[in-house]
Amino acid sequence: MLKKQTQMKISKFSELYNLIIPKDNMLKRILDIVDFEFVYDELKDKYSATMGRTAIDPIMMFKYLLLKQIYTLSDVGLVERAYVDMSFKYFLGLSPEENVIDSTSLTKFRRQRLKDINILVLLINKTVAIAKERGIIKSNTIIVDSTHTKARYNQKSPRQFFQEKTKKLRHKIYKIDETFNQKTPKKPSNGILEDEISYTKKLISTIRKEDNIICFPHIREDVDLLDELVEDHIYELQLSKDEDAKVGHKTADTAFFGYKTHIAMTEERIITAAVVTTGEKHDGKQLVELVNQSKDAGINVDEVIGDAAYSEKDNIEFTKNQDIKLISKLSRVVSQGIQRKEKGFYFNKDADMYVCPNGHLAIKKANTRPKKHKIDGKGTVETYFFDIEKCKICPYKNGCYKDGAKTKSYSISIRSNTHQAHLEFQNSDYFKTRARERYKIEAKNAELKHSHGFDIANSHGLLGMNLQAATSIFVVNLKRIIKLS
Repeated sequence: MLKKQTQMKISKFSELYNLIIPKDNMLKRILDIVDFEFVYDELKDKYSATMGRTAIDPIMMFKYLLLKQIYTLSDVGLVERAYVDMSFKYFLGLSPEENVIDSTSLTKFRRQRLKDINILVLLINKTVAIAKERGIIKSNTIIVDSTHTKARYNQKSPRQFFQEKTKKLRHKIYKIDETFNQKTPKKPSNGILEDEISYTKKLISTIRKEDNIICFPHIREDVDLLDELVEDHIYELQLSKDEDAKVGHKTADTAFFGYKTHIAMTEERIITAAVVTTGEKHDGKQLVELVNQSKDAGINVDEVIGDAAYSEKDNIEFTKNQDIKLISKLSRVVSQGIQRKEKGFYFNKDADMYVCPNGHLAIKKANTRPKKHKIDGKGTVETYFFDIEKCKICPYKNGCYKDGAKTKSYSISIRSNTHQAHLEFQNSDYFKTRARERYKIEAKNAELKHSHGFDIANSHGLLGMNLQAATSIFVVNLKRIIKLS
């Protein structure tokens, strides 16, 4: 049963908010520009009107999630701070003397109430609507790019992950109390994950009993986060790795294990669309969805600016049919003509190599061109070679790699005249001038990572990554709106 929070309870202590919280406090300004009723309208069907006890107001729960994202806190750390931080209580709609929620309520809210909601699109569209109402968005240009987020385990086994976390925590404590190593539980050495988790729990319990250690805020927050990681790991992963995360490539020599968030942003630096995928997905394939989402959000898109990953043939044709200028430098390989029939291979512009359906990068390439096409440039064939040791054990090898073959390659034919019109546009002064605006989205990606913890996933699976992207983008958009208002 859902009880809707309509306003803060009348309290003789409410005047404290006016005395303590500055007028320019960010949380206060967010309340001034956002009507959070949309949260209730979206989630009211997730609650029963006749069964169970009265539920905590979903608007308040959603605000808790925003605070968690803004200040990068654990659930326990968030609740503890909400007890004493007047700006938090004011933002949550509580009177100064009211109690805050139990931290376990946040876990339930994330896993049950938000499960089937397209929260990413919902929150982006809300902030875009606010920006348009305030006259902030004036351009019809979107800038597109992707940013990668490492999975929580980042290719380490869960056991290695917990070993690393507990080791770092112990070393922090030793700087405070050198004798603590005499009180720690015995570390397991059998390589069993369940024993490593049991040790982690015992270590947490031991630390919490040491008043001279747990009193330090940075230690307490690390302990709370570690405790949250253990519970989340057991519940969501059932003692397995993040199955949704995949290997992606930033360059020929660097890779990451996790996810990509593909973003569209106006020149005013308001994010208008986002798509979360696994790490191996190609940037260019998300362009159509980013444009369509931006249009649905109310942006009249007439220009798209992106790097060479977005200049593939389908995107050039799509933007031409939509009467949209595509400011994306032509890549001879990405702008390909005839391909072999094998599906799932795509070009990674950062590594300048093709990637197979299982996410493995080609290890070398070669090209040939028949003599008769030496002048006009047609008929060039580029061949990309893959590591057959990986192919031999690949789950996708049927129809792709034949057992016993000494090589595995993928070839494309380049037709240089196919994109002549785009090439001419690319050489224009207008194209070169507009392409310089692309730096803005790189700065936005850096803000997401450095200020809002977007470099590492704080949960598991695409569902958790979508929620993290939704709250992070909602926050950065609101901060931008506040700055431009």
